[in-house]
Amino acid sequence: MGLIWTVVVTLLVGFVIGFLGKAVAPGSRDNIPLWLTVVCGVLGAFVGSWLYYLVFGVAPDNPGGDMNDTSRGPDWWRHAWQVGVAAVLVVVAATVTGRRDRAGRDA
Repeated sequence: MGLIWTVVVTLLVGFVIGFLGKAVAPGSRDNIPLWLTVVCGVLGAFVGSWLYYLVFGVAPDNPGGDMNDTSRGPDWWRHAWQVGVAAVLVVVAATVTGRRDRAGRDA
């Protein structure tokens, strides 16, 4: 049952982080598919956590913490890094897939 919950939570986190990343990405990025938004969110959550951990490490009052547990309370700054990385990935995904803004399409 643990693997199923890991997959479900990973997809939910990817969904939320991906849409937050899409919301803060510059320009209109609503034209990438849902599955790609979730992939950007999952990758953004992982890479953002990893980068935050590399830069700041674990808080001194949280011995034994790891990449996903850098402080004793909610890691708001780590989550901000996750959303930022997801926003960059959304921009990259929109660029790589060649999808343009709907307003820029010919009628």
